Amino acid sequence: MATDPEQTSPFRDLDAYVALPRVSGLALSPDGARLVTAVAELEPDGTRYRTALWELDPDGHRPARRLTRGAAGESGPVFTPGGDLLFRSARPDPDTASDSEPPAGLWLLPAGGGEARPAGTRPGGIDAVAVAADAGTVVASSPTLPGSADTADDESRRAARTEARVSAVLHTGYPVRHWDHDLGPAENRLIRQGPDGWTDLTPAPGRALDETAFDVSPDGTTLVTGWHRAYPHAAWRPGLVAIDVATGERRDLLVDPGHEYSAPRISPDGTRVVAVREALSTPESAPRTDLVVVPLTGGEPEPVAPGWDRWPTSVRWTRDGTALIVTADDDGRGPLFRIDLASGGVTRLTGDRGCYTDPCPSPDGRWVYALRNAVDAAPTPVRVDAHAPDSAPEPLAGPVEPHPLPGTLTEVEATAGDGTRLRAWLVLPDGAGPDSPAPLLLWIHGGPLASWNAWAWRWNPWLMAARGYAVLLPDPALSTGYGQDFVQRGWGSWGGAPYTDLMAVTDAATARPEIDAGRTAAMGGSFGGYMANWVAGHTDRFAAIVTHASLWALDQFGPTTDHADYWLTEMTPEMARENSPHRHADAIRTPMLVIHGDRDYRVPIGEGLRLWWDLVSRQADPAANPHRFLYFPDENHWVLAPKHAILWYETVHAFLAVHVLGEDWTTPGLLR
Repeated sequence: MATDPEQTSPFRDLDAYVALPRVSGLALSPDGARLVTAVAELEPDGTRYRTALWELDPDGHRPARRLTRGAAGESGPVFTPGGDLLFRSARPDPDTASDSEPPAGLWLLPAGGGEARPAGTRPGGIDAVAVAADAGTVVASSPTLPGSADTADDESRRAARTEARVSAVLHTGYPVRHWDHDLGPAENRLIRQGPDGWTDLTPAPGRALDETAFDVSPDGTTLVTGWHRAYPHAAWRPGLVAIDVATGERRDLLVDPGHEYSAPRISPDGTRVVAVREALSTPESAPRTDLVVVPLTGGEPEPVAPGWDRWPTSVRWTRDGTALIVTADDDGRGPLFRIDLASGGVTRLTGDRGCYTDPCPSPDGRWVYALRNAVDAAPTPVRVDAHAPDSAPEPLAGPVEPHPLPGTLTEVEATAGDGTRLRAWLVLPDGAGPDSPAPLLLWIHGGPLASWNAWAWRWNPWLMAARGYAVLLPDPALSTGYGQDFVQRGWGSWGGAPYTDLMAVTDAATARPEIDAGRTAAMGGSFGGYMANWVAGHTDRFAAIVTHASLWALDQFGPTTDHADYWLTEMTPEMARENSPHRHADAIRTPMLVIHGDRDYRVPIGEGLRLWWDLVSRQADPAANPHRFLYFPDENHWVLAPKHAILWYETVHAFLAVHVLGEDWTTPGLLR
């Protein structure tokens, strides 16, 4: 997979860009001698990606080697105590004849080498897998039709629905959708693998196990999982339960009306559980996220590092159980942290601008293996000293070589009207300078509880830099990584501090000599699209605005999004009225490119349709309409199909070229 350094930068060629291999996920063997990651590559027809597993050398000496080559792809690697590698794949069982495509099943690659062999399947497929670190007990999640008593019954029910061409789902509660897919008719169940096949540990869970994570104790006796409960007024919140793996008996572990609990991890000695806790928000108060530890047998949760003003995003135990390795957004970065459980002391382990994911502490306690990425670096495997503060990561020999970027990355700072420090990343294209200032694209992140701190394959600023744009990536109020007060500044007032913060950072960027302040545009997706719409109704300083998957009418969005119960904790009727962009449609003077996918359930298509109507219905001369609507009938919130991603960028480039660069409109080839 090595890249020829003399070749043209893929950021200047969209076909070459979408063909770049993409690294994700990391699994470490129990003895610390093997690392495995997944690499997604574009299939020959260019319409989708296929993922394969690669092995890495934890010592950083040997080159990466490919482990799997299945036509259906492989994902979700996890090691057994004996070093065998389990993974998920929809490849057909060579010993079973079938004309239909199989669901994702469990496969095993022996530690000593050889061919992968089937290790378990279910009619609805196998999703996530957890393995007991000592006992080797395998627990998985599997979509199962309600009422199914066993595997054969589930298969029979599925066959009946298929033969009758029935797709209907009968719901008895909320929610009914999540992001980009309908919930049901199958319900997630947790199953244990035994000599005679799978044992169902959670019969008839309803929607309790949707979008939850789970872990199994080292001795294989106890399973801890997220468990959603229905509350009055259609609220739906997760707690944690413990399940006896032998009997399926379930007991509450962490449940209280004021918090949600998720991402449980059982300690190496099997006595404690660490989990992410989120305090429920109200119209006046933003959520607050922290970590708690609770005995596996039950008891009161103890906060971890209660004075630490950051929101943890993932957590792992060190092998000796004395500390936690945690990731969290921090000042436009995503460092690794070590939290000592006895003292509560927090040590930042990485001092660079990287954003780290998938941490894997080594058995000897010396290293943390992780994937490092950044705004200017795609994910790549590294190891980090598990004890030294602000240390530099050591790159490992990975399966993908980095590509030169068409520009440089710097930072911009500004001060908000209330005195709050503001910051942003600024991508400068090659050649930008006082003698050749670049047009500026303000790119607003989604979330809104998020940060511009990581590499993004889908929302990539370097594709715009390759076209000569400087790209401003600000973190306004509501962004994470700056403390609770920074989030609270924008809570319930989306059109207030978040908007004025964006304008203040844009002012600071346009004052730089490398920026042409007379040629600017704004763009955003999801909540960033909301902000783009709000910007359009409150200033005409930008020559063009691109709004993707955007919230337009908050009174309409709140009850129709996939999880209205969450959004309505903040979005009261008063908040929706005061902060809804659609109420300022008459003030819009800036040409807008509206982009939306019909299968977007987080921001339903009605938002895009209503926005488009509010724009075009105000045009007295249809021939002079400056706005455009790029509609994807079969795409979701992100627009993921490779060919559609190319069309997305081609259309954005064409629209900005007209209104920012003064060029003629050119319709992308496949849209003509």
